[in-house]
Amino acid sequence: MKSLYTRLVQLVRELESILVACSGGADSTLVMKAGKDAGIPVLAVTGLSPSTPSWDSENARKMAELIGVPHRFVRTGELDREEYRRNTPQRCFYCKDTLFGELTRMARHEGFRWVVDGSNADDTSDHRPGLEAARRHGVRSPLIEAGIGKGEIREISRTLGLPTWDRPASPCLASRIPYNIPVTPEALERIERTEAFLHGEGLREVRVRDHGGVARIEVNEADIGRFLDRAFRQRVVRYLLDAGFRYVSLDLEGFVSGKLNRI
Repeated sequence: MKSLYTRLVQLVRELESILVACSGGADSTLVMKAGKDAGIPVLAVTGLSPSTPSWDSENARKMAELIGVPHRFVRTGELDREEYRRNTPQRCFYCKDTLFGELTRMARHEGFRWVVDGSNADDTSDHRPGLEAARRHGVRSPLIEAGIGKGEIREISRTLGLPTWDRPASPCLASRIPYNIPVTPEALERIERTEAFLHGEGLREVRVRDHGGVARIEVNEADIGRFLDRAFRQRVVRYLLDAGFRYVSLDLEGFVSGKLNRI
């Protein structure tokens, strides 16, 4: 792990100055830390939109403050794009295309040589249209270039004392909506509100998949048994029905990252 991190820091140092697309997760936090340890100018920037969970935005700010790099928010307008709202399997491309367009303009204006993101080596084996958007805008992915995957990111982060080392992945809220069901601000707000409620009930890793009025809840396999408790189940059902869902279901397979990509 030490040699992997040394390789990452050296790679980042060669970039001379970086603007980090900061989500507050384990991946981008490690890239920020590498930039700080490389001794080069670093600016962390987080995109704000209805598809960004509020808890992610706040965590991004906290991680930048913890590491000691300046941080900013920038408003992004992916929901203004019809291609994004249509929610085809290429939706993530249009989101990242919008974000990276904003970040590359900011980097040029502020004098940062590269925009970098937190994509890691494991991302190259899944359906990730955002990687194409990164290539189009010349965004670098130091973790991919260093050959570092998710398990190694968590172990390196744990060794460095970063609190994100075991933080669950938290993709954008639109990833909860199956392809070809339109993305709307109302659906995103409903998903964020119901996931926040379930977090408050003690479910650490949870997804509320919005199938056009049908909620399909995914939780870790160890938490499935909680739904056998009648009082707990009734609270969940009542809250989600009040939030606007017509039916509430539990996915018996449990949480699987990227499950909607099966189509």
